[in-house]
Amino acid sequence: MIPMKQKTEVVEWLEDSIFQICHMINEEQRDLSNDQKVYFCEQIKKYLHEKVSIMSHQPIDRVLWVDIEKVKANDYNPNSVATHEMNLLATSILHDGYTQPVVTVYDEEKEEYVIIDGFHRYFTCKNHPDIFERNKGLLPIVVLDKDINDRMASTVRHNRARGKHSVAGMSNMVFSMLDNGWADEDICNELGMSGDELLRLKHITGFSKLFENAEYNKSWTSKHQIQLKKEQEKIDTK
Repeated sequence: MIPMKQKTEVVEWLEDSIFQICHMINEEQRDLSNDQKVYFCEQIKKYLHEKVSIMSHQPIDRVLWVDIEKVKANDYNPNSVATHEMNLLATSILHDGYTQPVVTVYDEEKEEYVIIDGFHRYFTCKNHPDIFERNKGLLPIVVLDKDINDRMASTVRHNRARGKHSVAGMSNMVFSMLDNGWADEDICNELGMSGDELLRLKHITGFSKLFENAEYNKSWTSKHQIQLKKEQEKIDTK
């Protein structure tokens, strides 16, 4: 156990060191442009996140301000927000600023950030000149490292925890996950839905036409599996 006197000395040393570091940082950035200041601050935050922070395993520990043109919407989000709520969101951001970052994944091939959660916060900044100008065209984001099915699951978890989805959007997303290889149990566990709810979503879209002469049941067969089965049947009939 560290004696109280030593603790006080350590705190005083830290405060003095922090003061000197902050003074040096202030001097270094004095003549930088706005873009350079953004880069300068991001590099400092990156270093603290990677080398110092004990919470680096949490995405919120590293919030980045990035050019909004480098952020893109995904093509699977089933969430929908009414006009009144969108207007309220714009008012909130205008008066209170951004209190939550947009959740993204980084697409290395396209060199852009794809939204997992926070499309409406992104849309508001992009389409309201006053908010866009105040943010200097930048958007606050956090970045996750996930594959496509995990991305969709993350989107659903974020949305279901606080709002509603369009049924068609949810159905399409579920079918994409199934065709990408997830089993019924995976879908239910990752999206927090019951087997009956999953079954209803399977019936809603036109994918049932794929079964044609097959008896439909709770055990889902992916498009890929159906295609393989049809190809095998053609071979067997020759």
